[in-house]
Amino acid sequence: MVEMKKNCKTLIAPSILSADFARLGEDVKDVCDRGIDYLHIDVMDGAFVPNISFGPAVMKSLNGIATVPYDVHLMVEEPIRYIKEFVTDNTEFITVHQEACKDLEATLDAIHELGVKTGVSIKPGTNPEVLNNLLHKIDLILVMSVEPGFGGQKFMDNSLPKISYYRDKREELGLHYLIEVDGGISSANADLVTEAGVDVIVAGSAVFKAPDRSAEIKGIKGIA
Repeated sequence: MVEMKKNCKTLIAPSILSADFARLGEDVKDVCDRGIDYLHIDVMDGAFVPNISFGPAVMKSLNGIATVPYDVHLMVEEPIRYIKEFVTDNTEFITVHQEACKDLEATLDAIHELGVKTGVSIKPGTNPEVLNNLLHKIDLILVMSVEPGFGGQKFMDNSLPKISYYRDKREELGLHYLIEVDGGISSANADLVTEAGVDVIVAGSAVFKAPDRSAEIKGIKGIA
Protein backbone atom coordinates (compact mmCIF):
# COMPACT_ATOMS: atom_id res chain seq x y z
CA MET A 1 0.00 0.00 0.00
CA VAL A 2 1.18 3.54 -0.79
CA GLU A 3 2.27 5.47 2.28
CA MET A 4 -0.29 8.18 3.10
CA LYS A 5 0.87 11.76 3.46
CA LYS A 6 0.76 13.81 6.63
CA ASN A 7 -0.35 17.40 6.37
CA CYS A 8 2.68 19.38 7.55
CA LYS A 9 2.95 21.89 4.66
CA THR A 10 1.21 22.82 1.44
CA LEU A 11 0.65 19.61 -0.52
CA ILE A 12 0.34 19.24 -4.28
CA ALA A 13 -1.90 16.90 -6.29
CA PRO A 14 -1.21 17.09 -10.05
CA SER A 15 -4.22 16.15 -12.17
CA ILE A 16 -3.53 13.41 -14.69
CA LEU A 17 -6.12 15.05 -16.95
CA SER A 18 -3.27 17.23 -18.23
CA ALA A 19 -0.79 14.39 -18.70
CA ASP A 20 0.14 12.93 -22.08
CA PHE A 21 -2.12 9.86 -22.29
CA ALA A 22 0.14 8.30 -24.91
CA ARG A 23 2.77 8.03 -22.17
CA LEU A 24 0.63 8.25 -19.05
CA GLY A 25 2.64 5.79 -16.98
CA GLU A 26 5.90 7.59 -17.76
CA ASP A 27 4.39 10.99 -16.94
CA VAL A 28 2.98 9.73 -13.64
CA LYS A 29 6.27 8.13 -12.61
CA ASP A 30 8.09 11.33 -13.51
CA VAL A 31 5.97 13.63 -11.33
CA CYS A 32 5.94 11.12 -8.47
CA ASP A 33 9.74 11.14 -8.55
CA ARG A 34 9.73 14.94 -8.36
CA GLY A 35 8.05 15.23 -4.96
CA ILE A 36 4.28 15.40 -5.43
CA ASP A 37 2.00 14.34 -2.58
CA TYR A 38 -1.12 12.99 -4.31
CA LEU A 39 -2.18 12.03 -7.81
CA HIS A 40 -5.45 13.78 -8.66
CA ILE A 41 -7.81 11.60 -10.70
CA ASP A 42 -10.44 13.68 -12.52
CA VAL A 43 -13.39 11.52 -13.58
CA MET A 44 -16.06 13.15 -15.79
CA ASP A 45 -19.28 11.57 -17.05
CA GLY A 46 -20.50 14.02 -19.72
CA ALA A 47 -23.67 14.59 -17.68
CA PHE A 48 -22.74 16.45 -14.49
CA VAL A 49 -20.05 18.21 -16.50
CA PRO A 50 -20.01 18.71 -20.30
CA ASN A 51 -16.98 16.51 -20.89
CA ILE A 52 -15.94 12.85 -20.60
CA SER A 53 -12.54 11.81 -19.26
CA PHE A 54 -11.97 8.18 -18.26
CA GLY A 55 -13.14 5.47 -15.87
CA PRO A 56 -11.59 3.29 -13.17
CA ALA A 57 -9.61 1.11 -15.61
CA VAL A 58 -7.29 4.01 -16.48
CA MET A 59 -6.74 4.80 -12.80
CA LYS A 60 -6.09 1.15 -11.94
CA SER A 61 -3.55 0.91 -14.76
CA LEU A 62 -1.36 3.21 -12.66
CA ASN A 63 -1.31 0.84 -9.67
CA GLY A 64 2.29 -0.17 -9.21
CA ILE A 65 3.51 2.96 -11.03
CA ALA A 66 2.19 5.71 -8.77
CA THR A 67 4.10 5.99 -5.51
CA VAL A 68 1.72 8.51 -3.95
CA PRO A 69 -1.95 8.06 -2.95
CA TYR A 70 -4.86 8.69 -5.31
CA ASP A 71 -7.06 11.73 -4.75
CA VAL A 72 -10.12 10.73 -6.80
CA HIS A 73 -12.48 13.52 -7.92
CA LEU A 74 -15.78 12.16 -9.25
CA MET A 75 -17.51 14.77 -11.39
CA VAL A 76 -20.44 12.47 -12.07
CA GLU A 77 -24.17 12.35 -11.36
CA GLU A 78 -25.10 10.17 -8.39
CA PRO A 79 -21.53 9.03 -7.70
CA ILE A 80 -22.69 6.55 -5.05
CA ARG A 81 -23.26 4.18 -7.99
CA TYR A 82 -19.56 4.09 -8.88
CA ILE A 83 -17.47 4.69 -5.77
CA LYS A 84 -16.63 1.01 -5.19
CA GLU A 85 -14.95 0.85 -8.62
CA PHE A 86 -12.43 3.51 -7.58
CA VAL A 87 -11.28 1.87 -4.36
CA THR A 88 -7.75 0.44 -4.55
CA ASP A 89 -4.87 0.18 -2.11
CA ASN A 90 -3.71 3.51 -3.56
CA THR A 91 -7.00 5.36 -2.99
CA GLU A 92 -6.94 7.74 -0.03
CA PHE A 93 -9.75 10.17 -0.93
CA ILE A 94 -12.88 9.86 -3.02
CA THR A 95 -14.41 13.29 -3.56
CA VAL A 96 -17.97 13.77 -4.78
CA HIS A 97 -19.85 16.94 -5.65
CA GLN A 98 -22.45 18.28 -3.28
CA GLU A 99 -24.47 19.34 -6.31
CA ALA A 100 -24.42 15.82 -7.84
CA CYS A 101 -25.74 13.82 -4.86
CA LYS A 102 -29.40 13.26 -4.02
CA ASP A 103 -28.33 12.09 -0.57
CA LEU A 104 -24.87 13.43 0.23
CA GLU A 105 -24.76 11.95 3.73
CA ALA A 106 -25.53 8.45 2.45
CA THR A 107 -22.81 8.84 -0.17
CA LEU A 108 -20.26 9.87 2.46
CA ASP A 109 -21.26 6.95 4.65
CA ALA A 110 -20.82 4.57 1.71
CA ILE A 111 -17.31 5.91 1.07
CA HIS A 112 -16.31 5.50 4.70
CA GLU A 113 -17.73 1.97 4.76
CA LEU A 114 -15.31 1.09 1.96
CA GLY A 115 -12.39 2.23 4.12
CA VAL A 116 -11.67 5.40 2.15
CA LYS A 117 -11.59 9.03 3.25
CA THR A 118 -14.43 11.28 2.14
CA GLY A 119 -14.16 14.41 0.07
CA VAL A 120 -16.85 16.88 -0.98
CA SER A 121 -16.44 19.46 -3.71
CA ILE A 122 -18.46 22.60 -4.36
CA LYS A 123 -18.71 24.51 -7.64
CA PRO A 124 -17.89 28.24 -7.90
CA GLY A 125 -21.55 29.23 -7.61
CA THR A 126 -22.31 27.12 -4.53
CA ASN A 127 -22.55 28.72 -1.10
CA PRO A 128 -20.01 27.23 1.35
CA GLU A 129 -22.62 26.99 4.11
CA VAL A 130 -24.30 24.08 2.30
CA LEU A 131 -21.86 21.66 3.95
CA ASN A 132 -22.25 22.92 7.52
CA ASN A 133 -24.41 20.03 8.73
CA LEU A 134 -22.00 17.39 7.42
CA LEU A 135 -18.59 18.85 8.18
CA HIS A 136 -18.00 16.19 10.85
CA LYS A 137 -18.29 13.47 8.17
CA ILE A 138 -15.93 15.10 5.66
CA ASP A 139 -12.20 14.42 5.47
CA LEU A 140 -11.46 16.82 2.61
CA ILE A 141 -13.28 19.83 1.14
CA LEU A 142 -12.46 20.66 -2.46
CA VAL A 143 -13.22 24.24 -3.44
CA MET A 144 -13.43 24.59 -7.22
CA SER A 145 -11.72 27.75 -8.47
CA VAL A 146 -12.93 27.10 -12.04
CA GLU A 147 -16.07 25.56 -13.43
CA PRO A 148 -15.56 21.79 -13.33
CA GLY A 149 -15.26 19.92 -16.59
CA PHE A 150 -12.26 21.33 -18.43
CA GLY A 151 -8.58 21.86 -17.73
CA GLY A 152 -6.61 25.03 -18.40
CA GLN A 153 -9.18 27.56 -17.15
CA LYS A 154 -8.40 30.88 -15.47
CA PHE A 155 -8.42 31.00 -11.65
CA MET A 156 -11.57 32.52 -10.10
CA ASP A 157 -10.72 34.56 -7.01
CA ASN A 158 -14.21 34.18 -5.50
CA SER A 159 -12.86 30.87 -4.23
CA LEU A 160 -10.63 32.63 -1.71
CA PRO A 161 -13.33 33.61 0.84
CA LYS A 162 -14.72 30.06 0.65
CA ILE A 163 -11.34 28.61 1.49
CA SER A 164 -11.04 30.97 4.45
CA TYR A 165 -14.58 30.11 5.53
CA TYR A 166 -13.75 26.42 5.77
CA ARG A 167 -10.46 27.18 7.51
CA ASP A 168 -12.28 29.22 10.16
CA LYS A 169 -15.03 26.61 10.54
CA ARG A 170 -12.44 23.89 11.05
CA GLU A 171 -10.82 25.84 13.85
CA GLU A 172 -14.16 26.84 15.39
CA LEU A 173 -15.45 23.26 15.47
CA GLY A 174 -12.17 21.51 16.24
CA LEU A 175 -12.31 19.43 13.07
CA HIS A 176 -9.45 18.04 10.99
CA TYR A 177 -10.55 17.97 7.34
CA LEU A 178 -8.14 19.11 4.67
CA ILE A 179 -8.97 22.04 2.39
CA GLU A 180 -8.15 21.58 -1.27
CA VAL A 181 -8.48 23.91 -4.26
CA ASP A 182 -8.63 23.03 -7.94
CA GLY A 183 -8.45 25.21 -11.03
CA GLY A 184 -6.10 27.70 -12.64
CA ILE A 185 -3.36 27.49 -10.03
CA SER A 186 0.37 27.63 -10.73
CA SER A 187 3.50 28.83 -8.97
CA ALA A 188 2.50 32.37 -10.04
CA ASN A 189 -0.62 32.51 -7.83
CA ALA A 190 -0.33 29.60 -5.37
CA ASP A 191 0.47 32.03 -2.55
CA LEU A 192 -3.07 33.46 -2.79
CA VAL A 193 -4.75 30.17 -1.92
CA THR A 194 -2.10 29.21 0.62
CA GLU A 195 -2.64 32.46 2.51
CA ALA A 196 -6.41 31.85 2.43
CA GLY A 197 -5.91 28.53 4.22
CA VAL A 198 -5.49 25.79 1.62
CA ASP A 199 -3.73 22.54 2.51
CA VAL A 200 -3.73 20.79 -0.89
CA ILE A 201 -3.35 22.40 -4.31
CA VAL A 202 -4.50 20.62 -7.46
CA ALA A 203 -2.47 21.59 -10.52
CA GLY A 204 -2.77 20.01 -13.93
CA SER A 205 -1.41 21.99 -16.86
CA ALA A 206 0.91 23.95 -14.57
CA VAL A 207 2.82 20.78 -13.65
CA PHE A 208 2.49 18.38 -16.57
CA LYS A 209 3.13 21.03 -19.22
CA ALA A 210 5.84 22.92 -17.34
CA PRO A 211 9.27 23.16 -19.02
CA ASP A 212 10.77 22.42 -15.59
CA ARG A 213 8.37 20.27 -13.59
CA SER A 214 10.55 20.16 -10.50
CA ALA A 215 10.78 23.95 -10.31
CA GLU A 216 7.02 24.33 -10.82
CA ILE A 217 6.21 21.77 -8.12
CA LYS A 218 8.54 23.49 -5.67
CA GLY A 219 7.08 26.88 -6.61
CA ILE A 220 3.51 25.75 -5.99
CA LYS A 221 4.46 24.19 -2.67
CA GLY A 222 6.33 27.33 -1.63
CA ILE A 223 9.71 25.62 -1.41
CA ALA A 224 12.62 27.98 -1.99
